[in-house]
Amino acid sequence: MRLSFGYVVIAAGVCGILSFAFLATSLGTDYWYIIEMNQVNTSDLEDLSSHSGLWSINEGGKTDSIDSFNTDYTKFSDAELHMLNMHSAIVVLLPLSLVLVLVGGICGLVSSLARSPILLTGTAFYFFICSLLTLSGVSLYIVYSHQALVETERLVGLEALSYIRTSFGWSLALAWLSYSLELLTGLLLLAAARMSKHRHSSPSLACHRTQDSYVI
Repeated sequence: MRLSFGYVVIAAGVCGILSFAFLATSLGTDYWYIIEMNQVNTSDLEDLSSHSGLWSINEGGKTDSIDSFNTDYTKFSDAELHMLNMHSAIVVLLPLSLVLVLVGGICGLVSSLARSPILLTGTAFYFFICSLLTLSGVSLYIVYSHQALVETERLVGLEALSYIRTSFGWSLALAWLSYSLELLTGLLLLAAARMSKHRHSSPSLACHRTQDSYVI
């Protein structure tokens, strides 16, 4: 069963909307990285359980903002400065991708209404660029979190961290879903462009066949 042009562009639109919603929810929540204390034999230790996002960290019910731009860089080591620079790149890449997805949705709507193969192809590659930005931001966050853990281990020692369990949260999972949906949106738009191109070429072929029949 062959899918029609309308079904393909509707599917692309739904994927685009979901990718925007997932990424917006991901950026607005604080469950990118979770730190949990092991309650066994930790009565004398400070409770370090927390969950954090790109903009803030919640520890013990208290929320502190994270601002890597308005920070006094002179009091940090080279490793800490490197992590601050990575965080700055992350909070630029992911919001930028969110804005571009919104613009891409508008372009996709115009392209599908016009049924233009060129516009649909251009919008498809536009979404591929959005997905690349999202992938870069999410991957950089994973590297940033790993380096932060290594730096903490260097400062407090491996024994102190043995009571702590770290994991990535559902906010990061939503960002991965958004990346996957951005890719799928681009692929569906490419399929729609191919279908539209085939539809535009069909009348031309029919016209040539009619003319050939008249000559015969």
